[in-house]
Amino acid sequence: MRLRLVKQHTTFNFFKDWKKWIGISAVLVILSIGSTVTMGLNFGIDFKGGTTIRAESTVAVDVAAYRAAIEPLGLGDISIAEVFDPSFRVDQHVAQIRIQAQEGQESVASDVILKLEAALQDVAPGITFPSVESVGPKVSGELIQSAALAVVIAIAFVLIYIWLRFEWQFAVGAVGALVHDIVLTIGVFSALQIKFDLAIIAALLTIVGYSLNDTVVVFDRVRENLRRYKKKSLSELLNQSINETLSRTVMTSVTTLLALISLFVLGGDVIRGFVFAMIWGVVVGTYSSVFVASSTLLRLGVKRDWSKPSNTDGNQFANIDA
Repeated sequence: MRLRLVKQHTTFNFFKDWKKWIGISAVLVILSIGSTVTMGLNFGIDFKGGTTIRAESTVAVDVAAYRAAIEPLGLGDISIAEVFDPSFRVDQHVAQIRIQAQEGQESVASDVILKLEAALQDVAPGITFPSVESVGPKVSGELIQSAALAVVIAIAFVLIYIWLRFEWQFAVGAVGALVHDIVLTIGVFSALQIKFDLAIIAALLTIVGYSLNDTVVVFDRVRENLRRYKKKSLSELLNQSINETLSRTVMTSVTTLLALISLFVLGGDVIRGFVFAMIWGVVVGTYSSVFVASSTLLRLGVKRDWSKPSNTDGNQFANIDA
């Protein structure tokens, strides 16, 4: 007996109120942009500048104990992560401690480093700081620009890929869904003031890939059905295509969410922001592939007779498998 979260032959009418779904998405995008502009993002050390310390001891790293020992020093945003390497000795335990830039300073002062080392002696006797590196606000500002550029370039390549593989209407729908997902993810981080660092940029790029995969699966079925049913209205054909791929879409999303929720609960503070972004991205990505990308395609219209050649049919990109 095969497990199915959605029955095989569904007949949901996804486009009965398609204007309402587009309206809801537009409102959410506007609210997200408004939140980001007015409240801003809670940038982590990667984007605000700070000091990274490599701490070594013969005692196993206890992140919670390290954090409790450092907290009375009032150093602001602190990130602690244990470092693993097969080349380490059995009694070599390494932690990476990152401290935000202090007000009016490029890096953490040497006397603060000494206080930090003294505070950790109670937790890990004999602890040493073999490496102390600082990143100034100027470098952090360049990181913000590079991160934004990475996301924009990823979306641009998606636009080109979908345009070459399908038609420009498909490309607009796919990119619209991606922008929707990225903006809503940034918006929820702004509204909840969750720490936004380079790991979240990695999550955004992963969301782009996940959402695109969902959208391409639906669009592939749409293209197949366009060849098969030339007399059906576009809304009927889109409905049929989404219903035919719905079981796969839901199963993929649910299994991914199960893994992500486990990581969110059991993975610890270090990856929690990244995992939260992924959970949110999977949910909005699944929604956008059905309601945003397909509704945009319905609004723009599409070439109905795919038996005739077009400017993409017959080139090396036209029949690439997903």
